[in-house]
Amino acid sequence: MDSGTNNASAPGSVAIIGGGLAGCECAHQLAKAGIRTTIFEMRPGKRSQAHKTDHLAELVCSNSFRAASIENAVGLIKEEMRRLGSLIMEVADVSKVPAGGAHAVDRDRFAEGVTTQIHNNPNIQIDRTEITSLDADELSSFDTIVVATGPLTSEGLAADLVQRTDKERLYFYDAIAPVVEADSIDYSIVFAASRYGKGGDDYLNCPMDEPTYYAFIEELLAAEKIPLHEMDDPRFFPGCQPIEEIARQGPLSPAYGPMKPVGLTDPQTGKRPFAVVQLRTENTACTAYNLVGFQTRLKYPEQKRVLSQIPGLSEAVFLRMGSVHRNTYLDSPRILDDRLRLAHTPRIRFAGQITGVEGYVESTACGLLQGIFTAAELLGKDLNPPPPASALGSMLAHLRSTVTDDFQPSNIHWGHFPPLTGKLPRGRRGRRERRALMAERSLNALEVWRKSITEIVPQQIGEFER
Repeated sequence: MDSGTNNASAPGSVAIIGGGLAGCECAHQLAKAGIRTTIFEMRPGKRSQAHKTDHLAELVCSNSFRAASIENAVGLIKEEMRRLGSLIMEVADVSKVPAGGAHAVDRDRFAEGVTTQIHNNPNIQIDRTEITSLDADELSSFDTIVVATGPLTSEGLAADLVQRTDKERLYFYDAIAPVVEADSIDYSIVFAASRYGKGGDDYLNCPMDEPTYYAFIEELLAAEKIPLHEMDDPRFFPGCQPIEEIARQGPLSPAYGPMKPVGLTDPQTGKRPFAVVQLRTENTACTAYNLVGFQTRLKYPEQKRVLSQIPGLSEAVFLRMGSVHRNTYLDSPRILDDRLRLAHTPRIRFAGQITGVEGYVESTACGLLQGIFTAAELLGKDLNPPPPASALGSMLAHLRSTVTDDFQPSNIHWGHFPPLTGKLPRGRRGRRERRALMAERSLNALEVWRKSITEIVPQQIGEFER
């Protein structure tokens, strides 16, 4: 047991496997309701392919929680989580770094902040033990088990889940972008700006003219890559495709994707570059920058060789190389119920990316919902799921959808929400107004649900009402 936890000899009534975003948020929600919880986290005894530290809630990919505005679906679900008293959002808000219209965080400060909060909570214990089976002796005294191991579920536990669900494991590949040292960037070449001036000069931009761009793409495609698992098809989540996979779709694909130059003017030429590579700060001290959208599975020597050809990065010092890892998820619509419990064994339930949500924010939201659902159940209270018109309800509806036979992970987007009714502004010009109306409808629906939660569990009160 971690020495920072209280009363470690008395196990809580809920076991949470996994100390990531979903697991920590779930534990926090349960603790607010006075329910004792134990988080089982295998690190430092065993590490996944992507983790580098022993902190809880470590961000292994980007340091971005994506869009900040509630006129974006992910910004809206974050606001809903704030109103329900989310620990992860509280720490993310105080760990922010400049990122234009995005919500990025200092990843070290963020993980340290969450870890401290969890350690200091008297209703939460931390057990640094790897759980390889849901029949493990360590779990025998718990009435409820929440599996929040994320997409990097260890082989032993993943095999156990296959047997219990009678389903072959589903997977996709995810990739991580490199990080460079700030002092190694050539500031005589790069320029600071956000697209269309949104958020000030929060990004560094490495401009490319047309010949430089095509030469770079040629080198990128020819570079040696790390092979995937020999039995797998190369299934990449669309939002995290390696840059070389994007380039493979057509030489101009990156220029219309992560390297698009729209909304940017190079002050040295007074013109828009042909393409840009954007750099976003990793921490509040601005000592490190990640290459936005440059997830990659190039071999490490090839990464340094090819990425050093980006203007401004010829002498770059790479603090973290890009990498690729295999993510596991469940066929949730067919094996989980509307509370994300295993349909035939409701003692076992799930939270986070293993359910088929995708992204830091959605994983956290899933952990928040599971914490609230489980708290209500253990207190003998009847609580309906969040209304479909809310962002949380829309995300949950995706996990229940059996429209297709091939369930795929997804970020939250406006297509998950029920359509608006009545006379509405049409076309592209009316899009912003339609989204504002959807956001207003969502927050109104969330408020009704929030009040039903506080009637059941008075402690479950968000920052919104304090």
